[in-house]
Amino acid sequence: MAIRVLLVDDQPLLRTGFRLILEAEDDISVAGEASDGNGAVSSTKRLLPDVVLMDIRMPGKDGIDATREILAWARGAGQTVRVLVLTTFDLDEYVVEALRAGASGFLLKDVPPEELAGAIRVVAEGAAIVAPTVTRRLLDRFADHLPSTRERPSTEMDRLTEREREVLRLLARGRSNAEIAETLVVSETTVKTHVGNVLTKLGLRDRVQAVVHAYETGIVRPGEDDGRGAPDRQ
Repeated sequence: MAIRVLLVDDQPLLRTGFRLILEAEDDISVAGEASDGNGAVSSTKRLLPDVVLMDIRMPGKDGIDATREILAWARGAGQTVRVLVLTTFDLDEYVVEALRAGASGFLLKDVPPEELAGAIRVVAEGAAIVAPTVTRRLLDRFADHLPSTRERPSTEMDRLTEREREVLRLLARGRSNAEIAETLVVSETTVKTHVGNVLTKLGLRDRVQAVVHAYETGIVRPGEDDGRGAPDRQ
């Protein structure tokens, strides 16, 4: 079955462009459109899309609040809905809040057509589309200026073994499984097991949420050197 996508953006021309791109794909269909957060929530409940392509900056209810409301409703209704956020990046410091709200990742609005379609497929399968290194850059840049910062109980981290904390720290610094394995002198299979344990113990959905969690709990801090030279910044 085709992946059903709800397009949410306050600019009609952008929605039209995204529709043309996605309808050219055999395995993706556009279920509907919404021009603001309230419309996104009501359209999601009515149309039950697989993926919501969500703008952040919109009049009225913004994409963050809409994402939080949609995913809370989906959990309660037993529905599976993924949210993929669109951002201009240089202007939109609120994208991290969208990830905290449960979005599966984000894309730039000028993303190439093939990457847009590919990202929707990845998110529809339950994975995250944001690379840990990119998430780290956002967090490094905006961590001190977020609209809100949630403090998590320190006892959460007590659930992890010391090795699992090391894996989380390296994951949050943007390391791939292969790089983590090389650093810790273990196999990639072992690293995958540790990552899975971290996600399960902390109740996190994917690596993106793990990176955000690591910043929130102070496992890593903005601007911190990752051991490979200067911090990786844009």
